[in-house]
Amino acid sequence: MVNEELPALHRTPEAAVEPRAGDSDREAVAEQLRVAAGDGRIDLGELEERLDRTYAARTYGELDILVADLGGRLEAREASAAEEVLTLRPRMNNMVQSGRWSVPRRIVAETKLSLLTVDFTEAVCPHREITVEASTGMGHIRLIVPRGWGVRIDPSSTNTGNIVNKAAEQAEPGAPVLTVIGHPRSGPIRIKQRRRG
Repeated sequence: MVNEELPALHRTPEAAVEPRAGDSDREAVAEQLRVAAGDGRIDLGELEERLDRTYAARTYGELDILVADLGGRLEAREASAAEEVLTLRPRMNNMVQSGRWSVPRRIVAETKLSLLTVDFTEAVCPHREITVEASTGMGHIRLIVPRGWGVRIDPSSTNTGNIVNKAAEQAEPGAPVLTVIGHPRSGPIRIKQRRRG
């Protein structure tokens, strides 16, 4: 019996087969796009459009197209998840990292004048421990975590009077723990937790 929903298989040269992209590949391209937007090479409307296409992409070829005019090309990634870092540095405009995204083990969040929001509530988090290195100038950083997560402020943080943590310190069993290394200046770092329901 032939399944008509599946495409017929044909023997093709190896070079004609498009390699499939994974979540980490899509996140790498998303980060390149955010950096490009921060540098003013694409505007926010184009950033949103390209991010939608990034998270819908299935192959390396589809991802390459999205960064080809930005001087980037996606290579097969060999770095382990432990080495992955997401860097968020808004320039003049506010920046929001939210929706469905893959959380790496380490996030660097820096803002001088803008509001930077990192919302973990719909994110996919394969790790039990995440570190956020957060620093502000006159801008401020807002971290939003799901219920069940634990958030602790690392002892190496400075100017802790400008760090407000309204999330639980203890995580529920099996839930991630977020460690914040905060270095706020004038602008605060605020952490809140989504309430139940």
